[in-house]
Amino acid sequence: MARGALEGWLSDSDPALRWQVERDLLGAPPQVWQRTRARTATEGFGAALLVAQDADGQWDGGSFFPAGYDVDGDEGSGGGQPWTATTWTLNMLREWGVHASVLRERRTAELLAEHSRWDYDGSPYWSGEVDCCINAWTVANGAWLGVKVDALVDWFLEHQLPDGGWNCDWVDGSRRSSFHSTLNSLKGLLAYDVATGGTAGSRAARRRGEQYLLERRLLRRLSTNETVAQWVYDFYYPIRWSYSALNACEYFRAAARHDGCPPILGWLMPSPSCAPPGARTAPGCKPVANQGGCGLKWMLALASRRSG
Repeated sequence: MARGALEGWLSDSDPALRWQVERDLLGAPPQVWQRTRARTATEGFGAALLVAQDADGQWDGGSFFPAGYDVDGDEGSGGGQPWTATTWTLNMLREWGVHASVLRERRTAELLAEHSRWDYDGSPYWSGEVDCCINAWTVANGAWLGVKVDALVDWFLEHQLPDGGWNCDWVDGSRRSSFHSTLNSLKGLLAYDVATGGTAGSRAARRRGEQYLLERRLLRRLSTNETVAQWVYDFYYPIRWSYSALNACEYFRAAARHDGCPPILGWLMPSPSCAPPGARTAPGCKPVANQGGCGLKWMLALASRRSG
């Protein structure tokens, strides 16, 4: 498919994808893609999810699983779930570019604080629970909606493992980090840093987590240099919780924009100013322009569209 035809095909999409194509691929002026982005709340995928919101601020009656969902029964066999509850819906609305003001007008954050509780232990929604990935999404969604999530960010600093990453299985005694948990944790901390400016602690934790992935070239086991698993090459959308090399590259693109450092060169850290002590760095780095970058998210959406 010729580039022009591909761009036209991608532009003929739901506003949730189209505004990103306009910004990242077509180089459209801000007033163009921002106008398209505003439509995500009134048309297509975003509007459909907003209509489905419950009166108590949740979606499908639950925080992580729908109300009444039998995690241990036939419904939850194999670790599956319908992805329709509150956390997953907030993730999608945020990633699709729905403006936080739309949710604020609905008092979503306040309603969730009052009514939503975690399936794991009944904790209030914005306090998080014990799972790194769940807490990362809570941080990102809270920062997006203007919720004070500083205490939950501090939780990540306290639960960072000695090798620099995170693992949701820490609660079962694991002391070895997970690619999945580490990337999700990094994305949550980056969202917090972007929204609030971050703290010295959150920035340092993010550097250590980034180094964990970079030392492994985003793909490999540190011990054997073998590919960690086939899933590093599985590119699809929605991402949900899973790691892939493309998902990691999208994180580093976003981090580079925020931190003012260029994208990584190979497995090297982006620049001396961004690297933790002792990290290898790429020479001659210059600040990154505050532009849309390579826009890898549209590739994930494209993969979903092809499979659908």
